[in-house]
Amino acid sequence: MSKPLLAIDIGSSKISVVIAEKRENTIHVIGSGVAKSQGVRKGTITNIELTTRSIRQALSDAKRVAGTVASKAIISISGAYTRSINSSGIVNIPQQEIGISEINRVMQTALYNANIPNEYEVLHVLPYNFKVDEQEFIEDPFGMNASRLEVDTHIITAQKSSLSNLKKAVKSAGIEIDNVVLAGYASAISVLNDDERELGVCVIDMGGSTCEMVVHSGNSIRFNTFLAVGSNHITNDLSMALHTPLHVAERIKLEYGSLRSPSSDLIEIPVIGDEEENHEISLEIVYNVIQARVQETLMILAKELEKSNLRDQIGAGIVLTGGMTKLDGIRELAMAIFDNMPVRIARPSPVEGDFEPLNDPAFATVMGLLEYGAGGYTQYEIDSHRKMLHKKEPITTDEGELPTISPTSTGQEKENSIKLKNEDVKQTLARVAQEDKETFGQSLKKFWHWMTQIF
Repeated sequence: MSKPLLAIDIGSSKISVVIAEKRENTIHVIGSGVAKSQGVRKGTITNIELTTRSIRQALSDAKRVAGTVASKAIISISGAYTRSINSSGIVNIPQQEIGISEINRVMQTALYNANIPNEYEVLHVLPYNFKVDEQEFIEDPFGMNASRLEVDTHIITAQKSSLSNLKKAVKSAGIEIDNVVLAGYASAISVLNDDERELGVCVIDMGGSTCEMVVHSGNSIRFNTFLAVGSNHITNDLSMALHTPLHVAERIKLEYGSLRSPSSDLIEIPVIGDEEENHEISLEIVYNVIQARVQETLMILAKELEKSNLRDQIGAGIVLTGGMTKLDGIRELAMAIFDNMPVRIARPSPVEGDFEPLNDPAFATVMGLLEYGAGGYTQYEIDSHRKMLHKKEPITTDEGELPTISPTSTGQEKENSIKLKNEDVKQTLARVAQEDKETFGQSLKKFWHWMTQIF
């Protein structure tokens, strides 16, 4: 049985935990848990203790169902913490053949050339264009003959202090961290198909308090941004406009929220401060409030897409996911705001097991984290540990295997080698200690004999 995968999505409205096993080429979910997010506001942690408590609750529910839990987790980080830059690297190929070591070298060179502020830490180094001897847009340079290799990368960094607070909240819940993944990147992994990746696409994850946007063009992400607006803002707007408690406003949003033609029907709702007293409001007011907030949000995101200068490279259009996309009519409104670009409402890839609720747009990020842990990352990506992730086998020739660098290899042979080395060290130390003991005894006798001769 394969080692279980553990994914933790720390969102502003909920914390999702999913435990799964990788079976052949599929992910089999064996446990899940969801808790109301506390101590997180607009994507940033505001109270570590409350966040830890929410993580523990969701983790406990998932563990109870699965009967097991992994010791390390892949966790999400909000785009609120991040800053992105582009960088490139060039290396010569003395052996005239490109292997993993050469690709790793050019990727590390691009990272070295990047101007990363001291207060930021690397999350992802994503190659979107390889160039082999002046030939651009090489999909995969592995195994090619060349004298020079170049790469253009998109580097995503996070504030060290914020990243440290996030890790502290997870570790306080009793879980070690295997990797940290940008939330928007994880969502893109779970909802995109191969055609969309090849044609270029913009993915927008519209959550409770945030919207995460990533533009995938070429071989990987080229642009990412963050907006601190989500479906909870619609609830707040309704509460203020209708003068009703937040939980009533949330229920109205879920039951009557629509972006299609407004209705003139009347409904009775309680008043803030005196829930026994009801007053009538028109559903047209509900429509106008929701329409204004969603339209404003989509227009800001459309401007961000224009700023990326990649609008012409997204032939597959816009892919919307996240809980906010369950609003009726949001696809049609998005098409109008994005100048009639193709728009699709996406769900995560279907998973095996009796966990159908996870096939909801609201769980796109946590399911993407699982796929990342199962190998769904960008080819030749440098992760948050500054190790290059890849799934290539070493190049072999008639003379044998070429030397390669494989940062992800942690097999049984390595463990056996370490064990043998540890045994050798133990034996050597024991022998030295015995020799030192005998030498010390002889020296003490000589010293005593010398002292008696003097006195």
